[in-house]
Amino acid sequence: MVVNRVRETLKDLGFSEYEARAYISALKLQSATAYELAQDSGIPTSKIYETVGRLREKKLLFEVAEDKKKKFAPLSGEEFLDQTRRLSDQLLNDLTRDLKSLPQAKEVSFIWNIHDYEFLMEKSLKAIEEAESTILLSIWPEELEKVHGALESATLHGVRTAIIHFGEPEMRVGQFFIHPIKDTLYSERGGRGFTLVADSRVAVMGTIFEKRKVEGAWSENRGFVLLAEDYLKHDIYIMKIVHRFDRELIAKFGKQYAKLRDIFTDREKKQ
Repeated sequence: MVVNRVRETLKDLGFSEYEARAYISALKLQSATAYELAQDSGIPTSKIYETVGRLREKKLLFEVAEDKKKKFAPLSGEEFLDQTRRLSDQLLNDLTRDLKSLPQAKEVSFIWNIHDYEFLMEKSLKAIEEAESTILLSIWPEELEKVHGALESATLHGVRTAIIHFGEPEMRVGQFFIHPIKDTLYSERGGRGFTLVADSRVAVMGTIFEKRKVEGAWSENRGFVLLAEDYLKHDIYIMKIVHRFDRELIAKFGKQYAKLRDIFTDREKKQ
């Protein structure tokens, strides 16, 4: 219902429940006594005068004389919106200026845990959109679909992009490397891996499980970023080798390069 939506929005803007109800009733009635506002809005008469007083302080209600009765007329909805926009713009401009002036400790970087899928995508899109020189990315089809547009835009602006993709992609952008053992890795991890590094400055990492449950992190911490970047670079090195020497590697290490991937031994496939 429109009235309910308006009331909830006004409350989001800082109105109390009674203030929102009274202002909506005033807009509807255009001119009303405090008692009439109470009757229309459902506000207890014991609270209506206090509520009207607060709206008058906010210059949203004005006293008018009509038929020798004290009545109240509202600031129009259009004027209220214009006034709110101007105030919000001024507050945001002041806040922007003052936040930049706050003293900040240097070289302090935190590693933020991520458990929400939408937040993982939000931080990733922001990193891609703000990238100026390079993007390294390890990704699965589900996530590529969500960031593909931002990646295309980045490459058009000269950002060099290298992507490790699990499975055959329906779309490509930048330099693409297809990972050959998608199913094996998924079964081992129990989910889809995601790693992004932009400009060697920010990293977003995570594993995406069923029902979009996420265990991941975001950071500008130098050590964290270098760790993620080295992981991506070494994966790309391996992809280049695999694409050129696939048959030789299978002959040496077996299907899915099993012996190669056994990090606790240094053996080859028995001939």
